[in-house]
Amino acid sequence: MSDFRKSVVYQIYPKSFLDTNGDGLGELKGVTAKLDYLKELGVDYIWLTPFFVSPQNDNGYDVADYRSIDPRYGTMADFEELSREAGKRGIGLMLDMVFNHTSTEHEWFQKALAGDPKYKSYYIWKKGKPDGSPPTNWESKFGGSAWEYVPSFDEYYLHLFDKTQADLNWDNPDVRREVQEVLRFWMGKGVRGFRFDVVNLVSKGEFADDQQGDGRRFYTDGPRIHQYLREMNEATFGREEGILTVGEMSSTSMENCFQYAGADSRELSMVFSFHHLKVDFMGNEKWVLVPADFQRLKEILFSWQTGMAAHNAWNAVFWCNHDQPRVVSRFGDEGEYWKQSAKMLAGVIHCLRGTPYIYQGEEIGMTNAGFADLSQYRDVESLNHFRILRDKGMSEESVYNILKVHSRDNSRTPMQWDASENAGFTSGTPWIGVNPNCRTINAAAQVGDPDSIFSYYKALVRLRKDCSVIARGDFTPLDQSHPAVLAYKRSLPGEELICISNFYRKGCTWKCPEDLTGYAVRLSNYPDPQPGRETALRPYESMILLRRK
Repeated sequence: MSDFRKSVVYQIYPKSFLDTNGDGLGELKGVTAKLDYLKELGVDYIWLTPFFVSPQNDNGYDVADYRSIDPRYGTMADFEELSREAGKRGIGLMLDMVFNHTSTEHEWFQKALAGDPKYKSYYIWKKGKPDGSPPTNWESKFGGSAWEYVPSFDEYYLHLFDKTQADLNWDNPDVRREVQEVLRFWMGKGVRGFRFDVVNLVSKGEFADDQQGDGRRFYTDGPRIHQYLREMNEATFGREEGILTVGEMSSTSMENCFQYAGADSRELSMVFSFHHLKVDFMGNEKWVLVPADFQRLKEILFSWQTGMAAHNAWNAVFWCNHDQPRVVSRFGDEGEYWKQSAKMLAGVIHCLRGTPYIYQGEEIGMTNAGFADLSQYRDVESLNHFRILRDKGMSEESVYNILKVHSRDNSRTPMQWDASENAGFTSGTPWIGVNPNCRTINAAAQVGDPDSIFSYYKALVRLRKDCSVIARGDFTPLDQSHPAVLAYKRSLPGEELICISNFYRKGCTWKCPEDLTGYAVRLSNYPDPQPGRETALRPYESMILLRRK
């Protein structure tokens, strides 16, 4: 494992990756079985979404025991084998730590419900308003109130997510010590990285009604967040060389991220921010159908690139994860230009300043699920919003059209390994439906094909390791106002790279503001790229040009 600026992380949603025992659920042994595939791709770290003991109300993000593996995913021996085998291949494991909240089935919360004052203070409890209504008007991220009433206390506990996910009280130093103990436990098992779920929500501010929104301004990037992250760093992963950390930053500001991921801030290695993945929302409203705002996408990507660089802070760069729809369906083309658009989107991300994250199946161009019946959905957020939108009077057809675009289940269908029934994911009945296009979109069809999407991702991973300009170079946007092209330049003494991408299924012309003398095409998604001062770009055409002096 090398410098994280040259590294690439591969995200695995174990439940949907590979099932080796026929129960329809992927597990840790399934990850171990595919390590050679990941070695072939060239990735440096595997980020595993939670496999801890959980009632699975939010697919494992409701943790009931941070130190135990849910039997559906295997045993501690399975984890230790995975860690050993990954290490032999030079791949580090990164665990997903959910520390904003626990499951209400966690021992701590159960002791709180039983009246133990120590554990009651691990959570956030408030009296209701005089009329008995919740303490504030804050909304849960999954819909409805963010407060749940407990009659025995005549109090409400806070849950920013599902009501079975009670928010921890990080202002209690005992909570922070518990969290640090959990991290030390897994570091002792050889874990080389941590991804912290919605970590910028852990420091709550004022508990008051939000007259301007849903409450998020009172708990996002809260008053003691930087203190708490530095404390965690200094007590745990900051003591060990080479542990990669990334914070998922919900609705954050760039100014806060300068500190979260600053080279000298002693908080985290890097941050995920999501503003660029809201360009097909209406404001902050996800459950609508609006076309993606391409100019806004460029503005956000470019401002984060230049802003973070100016403050010596580091981004995680990505299109996809377990909470996002498939990018080729979202910003690309599922039809005639499927391959070209998937490669183009990959090139855009992998040449940016930041550490790229590949989500399972992205490297073979997996698409959205296309589910057309509520019985096919599993995601709590999608099921809740189906009901919410229907209650608002929206037709079933309209709601399904929105779910087909925005549901988190789009990214959670089983990994498509081959063209067999159930895509080689399981010999049993999969926990969620397999995308029928696995007959044509699958890993077996792509690994040995030099023209495949997989091979393109493999080449991009290698390019980052071969070209210091990608890991360390400056970032300059090119021709920001072009209606169809996203282009930028990376610069380092002795090495320059230009990435040019047509984001549309219609050809266009792009005039390069740079002199391209001495540049050679290092990668392209068409066989005969013709870069010039004025370049005719075909549908979704992408070129990565390199000049060494």
